[in-house]
Amino acid sequence: MNSNEIKEPKLTSFLLVEDDDDHAQLVIRSLENNRVTNGIHHVKDGAEALDYLFQRGKYKNQPHPDIILLDLKLPKVDGHEVLRKVKSDPRLKVIPIVILTTSTAEADKEMAYEEHANSYLVKPLDFNNFRKMAEDLNLYWSIWNQPTHAIK
Repeated sequence: MNSNEIKEPKLTSFLLVEDDDDHAQLVIRSLENNRVTNGIHHVKDGAEALDYLFQRGKYKNQPHPDIILLDLKLPKVDGHEVLRKVKSDPRLKVIPIVILTTSTAEADKEMAYEEHANSYLVKPLDFNNFRKMAEDLNLYWSIWNQPTHAIK
């Protein structure tokens, strides 16, 4: 391929870990509108996210996502615990995790980065800003970012 050719983007699969249905639907619609996703799987709590990622129970044969969008304030298992468990697993630690939260607390942000989050985004209160952020997030992680495909 020469430098003048445009490379087709690889379709990207997302795991959205979000307990708020309105937020989840907004993110899902924004991701689908750009048509660069290979799929968006939505789970509503941290325990289900861990089952999905560690391929347990009904997720036994589920492929790993390319990107994880993770809320911090989740039922059953909070987002910080999900983040710690994923980033401590040799197979999963290469999956980028984007924190997508309402928390503006500096302590949450510092802890997330100490736990190896790849990005920390605060959900805007304004609908249009939230939609724009989700679209930009999709473009960055699906097209511009160059991930590794080292998951075994």
